[in-house]
Amino acid sequence: MTHDIRIGVQLQPQHADYAQIRDAVRAAEDAGVDIIFNWDHFFPLYGDPDGKHFECWTMLGAWAEQTSRVEIGALVTCNSYRNPELLADMARTVDHISGGRLILGIGAGWFEKDYDEFGYEFGTAGSRIADLGEALPRIKARWQRSNPAPTREIPILIGGGGEKKTLRIVAQHADAWHSFGDVETLRRKSAILDEHGEAVGRDATQVERSVAVQAPPGEVADELVAAGVTLFTTSAGGPDYDLSLTREWVAWRDSRR
Repeated sequence: MTHDIRIGVQLQPQHADYAQIRDAVRAAEDAGVDIIFNWDHFFPLYGDPDGKHFECWTMLGAWAEQTSRVEIGALVTCNSYRNPELLADMARTVDHISGGRLILGIGAGWFEKDYDEFGYEFGTAGSRIADLGEALPRIKARWQRSNPAPTREIPILIGGGGEKKTLRIVAQHADAWHSFGDVETLRRKSAILDEHGEAVGRDATQVERSVAVQAPPGEVADELVAAGVTLFTTSAGGPDYDLSLTREWVAWRDSRR
């Protein structure tokens, strides 16, 4: 294992007032998580589809000021919603505000309601993945030309599981890969990712494996660790933001040290 075990929590920016989200961020950092994520949508994904909801990147700027230790990011940013150069500059700015704690989580996009309501072209899964592949070199190039430059090489986490195209993009560009599905799917796609790495001349075994977890560590942690996962992310939704499962995972992480 080349990465330390880390625990994230995705605080869903839905069905809550912002004050409740702010309190949840404080509680999550105090609980000892390594990363606090939000998501990049314009409407709730669960519950009332027209319920309360807040935008991703303005929120990350606020979290950068509010927090002092945790890394922050989106799980994941939708590549379709912002010009790659603009997104690069937004990420660089949040990187500086946070003192070098931003992770750029990014994916091709999938939630059609966001596209329709905000006037983006939905296209096809293939066109959105192709756009992601074209955007990442532009993002990296903009960082190289920025003044001031980012405080560090901003880590890129890519979420997605397409075996032919998405995983090849992961092999080319990602520092971390967020997988979806059961552990058998993870093992199979992880091997495919390694094969893509060989094809593009990059050691993809060094790409951190990330998954969402909804069960206690006693039920699923061992098999996920055996499959190569080192980043485990729980989730909590508004308005109450129950972090009890998150605290179980933090305690499990600490027990391994």
